[in-house]
Amino acid sequence: MILLIAGASHTGKTLLAQKILEKYKIPYLSLDHLKMGLIRSGRINLTPEDDDKLTAELWPIACEIIKTAIENHQNLTLEGIYIPFDWKKDFSSVYLKEIRYCCLIMTSHYIKAHFTDIQKYANVIETRLNDSGCTMESVLEDNENNLKLCQQYGCHYSLIDDQYTVDITI
Repeated sequence: MILLIAGASHTGKTLLAQKILEKYKIPYLSLDHLKMGLIRSGRINLTPEDDDKLTAELWPIACEIIKTAIENHQNLTLEGIYIPFDWKKDFSSVYLKEIRYCCLIMTSHYIKAHFTDIQKYANVIETRLNDSGCTMESVLEDNENNLKLCQQYGCHYSLIDDQYTVDITI
């Protein structure tokens, strides 16, 4: 089984992937790691801030990793902001039946009530070298946009509203 965990920055994708690893022993790949490997190796001429361009570079590689894992009957969690909302178009029905997708979305109510916590836990799994772009406005906008896109593409999502209690049962 392949688990895809999407969502805006700071929604807890990597933390959820780590929890799945600990609970179910399913390894995970952070698309941020793949991104930084490609950038630092000089394989692509982009920066960590080139999110739109990075999706075009990372997603085709991620698709082939997913297909390889399915073909080898391996479980894998893949998480990151670089999973497009129209991800299903890249897989035949044979692969789709082995993939579960969830987009983590924080409501405006949650963001406004817990923004200091969002900032406080930003480095709980991975260290962010520069987090100056994380503003309440950007987090609100990114999560609102992701909710609209999930609804537009019929993607499964998990709303984080009163308290942060995200889990995936397998």
